[in-house]
Amino acid sequence: MRRLMNVRWFGAALVILVLAGACVQLGRWQLHRLQEREARNEVTRSNLAAAPTPLAEIVGPDHVVGEQHDWRTAVVTGRYDATKQVVVRYRNVDDRPGFEIVTPLVMADGTAVLVDRGFLPRQGGELAPASVPAVPSGDVTVTGRVRRSERGGHTSGGTPVDGTARLINGPEYGAALGLKLYDGYLTVDHQEPAADPAFDGFPGPEIDNGPHFFYALQWFFFALLAVGGLVYFSRQDVRKSKEPADPAEPESGAESEPESGADADVAVRN
Repeated sequence: MRRLMNVRWFGAALVILVLAGACVQLGRWQLHRLQEREARNEVTRSNLAAAPTPLAEIVGPDHVVGEQHDWRTAVVTGRYDATKQVVVRYRNVDDRPGFEIVTPLVMADGTAVLVDRGFLPRQGGELAPASVPAVPSGDVTVTGRVRRSERGGHTSGGTPVDGTARLINGPEYGAALGLKLYDGYLTVDHQEPAADPAFDGFPGPEIDNGPHFFYALQWFFFALLAVGGLVYFSRQDVRKSKEPADPAEPESGAESEPESGADADVAVRN
């Protein structure tokens, strides 16, 4: 029996140690995510402070907006193609649901960039905006923030269907609209001619470290709690094993109780 109990105890101890090790690894993973976020925040701060620059000089000839370009202020001149405009649904700005209107801006060399012209708050339960502000005619100069294409895993939310989409994705829009688009888009800060006042602007980036540090502390605490519990209960088992046996408790193999008087008499007469 004692041997069986020892096997069970060692099995439980092994499981607890494995769980503690997993908690430590999860804590380290959260610290790694914290470092990544801090590095990304530094890039964002630097990009926000950079002077407005032509889009082609920021992104380069591959036309791919990377993390190192995110939130740079770009300047681009071209003509809006209203025939290929897309209404992006299920958007939220300052906890208000609504729509964003994305229109390709075609430049002189034939390339185009998606421009998020602004946010339209949803009125009541409408599934589409009642009216969309018209695009300016002729050449338009847009000064706005460079953003990376949005990606939703294996969903098709970045492909426009019947003039609507859920995400803003340059390559998927380009394939659907037949345009040579940048892999990324712009959000309007300033426009000449001026943007329609019906549009709301966009908030800036959230520059904080998030909850990763506190999550890491929680995982390390769980690991410490598991190891501490293992030590405590193992000490309890050792203490109990050293306690003297209860004298009132009969030991195995002890002699049987003496026979009663009547039984003893019978035994003597026989």
